[in-house]
Amino acid sequence: MTHAFIRAVFSALALVSLTGAASAQDPGVTYPANSEASDQKAGSLLYYNAYTSDATNPGNADTRINITNTNSLSAVAVHLFFVNAANCQAADSFICLTENQTVSFLTSDLDPGTSGYIVAVASTVDGLPSRFNFLIGDEYVKYASGHTANLGAVAFSKLNDAVIRLAPDNILAVLNLDGITYNRAPRVVAVDNIPARADGNDTLLILNAVGGDLSSTSFSLSGLFGILYNDAETPLSFTSNGGCQLRLSINNNFPRTAPRVETHIPSGRSGWMKISSSRGIAIVGATINRGNGDTAFSGGHNLHHLTLTNTQLAIPIFSSTCPDGLTIPNTD
Repeated sequence: MTHAFIRAVFSALALVSLTGAASAQDPGVTYPANSEASDQKAGSLLYYNAYTSDATNPGNADTRINITNTNSLSAVAVHLFFVNAANCQAADSFICLTENQTVSFLTSDLDPGTSGYIVAVASTVDGLPSRFNFLIGDEYVKYASGHTANLGAVAFSKLNDAVIRLAPDNILAVLNLDGITYNRAPRVVAVDNIPARADGNDTLLILNAVGGDLSSTSFSLSGLFGILYNDAETPLSFTSNGGCQLRLSINNNFPRTAPRVETHIPSGRSGWMKISSSRGIAIVGATINRGNGDTAFSGGHNLHHLTLTNTQLAIPIFSSTCPDGLTIPNTD
């Protein structure tokens, strides 16, 4: 094997690594950036569907957030937004991820006494959204109600280098989730299984509105319409409204169906539902089941995405505390 051949091989490996293609340490076909948002890919925008914490007793309720930079060549600044479900307002901060770095933190340390969801945006050190489709993440969430789960972060890829600022002061950037700038967002979501409450199950449904202005308030879940099926394929429709996050147990009080849920899905049976907003609001979410008894199971997962829609998310622009030169922006 000649030295020229070896140099050529290493040059090729460096080239494909820089362009985001498969390398020696990551064999196989690179996950395409234009694949739609999911918790099974890396991206430039992450949604963590649920977080909570008890300010006085974190052992009662808390969340551990994990976020990882899978890029072995470039570091990145990540703008975090903690959206409060009570008033739909966000608190924000930056973290700095070097190459191949992972970071974990407890929400009881950063945002105690708050419940909602978290948005993470890959950014330059100046706070501008960056095409850096290498972020993955997950969370361990524990509610005071006893609902616990490990949920992956839903990742959206940035598809081009465009950065859109809102005139005239340019202090906000707009993230277009339209399949051109970022992946599109879910419009119809589904809960694939609802076990009978009479069998010791308590299924918590979490829905989050995608979009709005994180310097002010995010969108609200208005005009929700859903169809609840039992395992005999019998449908019941329902309507509801929520804030930026809806978080309720599925029982005779929610959703309001005729007949009620526990009659529609009796002991030994199961069902499923799909939900959308009649006003076109994009939605992500999760379900967490708390089982009680030998035949019940506990755990959770993100909702399935059945259809897609376009939406916009505005974020404030200001410089991070990350050192200059940390981020190599606009990288796939």
